[in-house]
Amino acid sequence: MSKGDLITAIANRAGLTKKAAADALEAFIDTVSGELTNGEQVTITGFGTFKVSHRAARTGVNPQNPSQKIQIKASKVPTFKAGKNLKEAVN
Repeated sequence: MSKGDLITAIANRAGLTKKAAADALEAFIDTVSGELTNGEQVTITGFGTFKVSHRAARTGVNPQNPSQKIQIKASKVPTFKAGKNLKEAVN
């Protein structure tokens, strides 16, 4: 499902125009991104939790030269943990 398909689905299910659905989706994305940037987590009960995790530095392998080891820097990555209701719906 693409972003456009998601906007159309939201508009149909909520009885909104596509413009209003697009604005709502953009507001959601901006809010979640902003909170994650500030180091906060966003929990939607029954759906899941968006948060920032720390990925430690590690040694990797150069795919072009497998005998060469490279050092991969530590980084922060956004993660999502599915909630109970979402897990049950998928299974």
